[in-house]
Amino acid sequence: MQSLINTIATILEASGWLAKACALVLVALVTANVFARYFLSAGNVGLQELEWHLISPIALLGMSYALQHGEHVRVDVFYEKMSEQTRILVDMLTAVLTFAVGAYLAWVSIPYVESSFAMGQGSPDPGGLPHRFLLKAFIPIGFGLLALQATSALLQALARFRHCLEGRASRSTNLANTTRLAEENR
Repeated sequence: MQSLINTIATILEASGWLAKACALVLVALVTANVFARYFLSAGNVGLQELEWHLISPIALLGMSYALQHGEHVRVDVFYEKMSEQTRILVDMLTAVLTFAVGAYLAWVSIPYVESSFAMGQGSPDPGGLPHRFLLKAFIPIGFGLLALQATSALLQALARFRHCLEGRASRSTNLANTTRLAEENR
């Protein structure tokens, strides 16, 4: 189970680095476009479209990476007050729900990408970018990665739950042994 969790973590780290690289390219591209527009009185529709095209991989690849690293939004006011077992159960429930949503959205977005590919969809603007299906392909990829992260979170929660149960069993055994020793010493 741990090797599967590690494999998923490696995949999500790679997607996170790709999202980070896209963010860096976006910053450089916006800077270059602003410089060209205001100082050189030049502009390029394709490069301006590329700016918003880069937001797709940043968001769709970055969401599973952020979830993996615990950088998502969670209502800690309630979560912190819960017992460890309740937290584990909440984590398992949210992992299952996240998996369901991610898998569903990945699945239903595939025909959308296929349709875009079949039409050879590109930008309607002169000088715009072709191959819009490449951009749309990030939708099933991103939500598929989210489902993958949810799988990892569920496996980790199950491991914590098993560890918690083993700890209980160990405490019960220790208590029984202590009681037995006390009775023997009487």
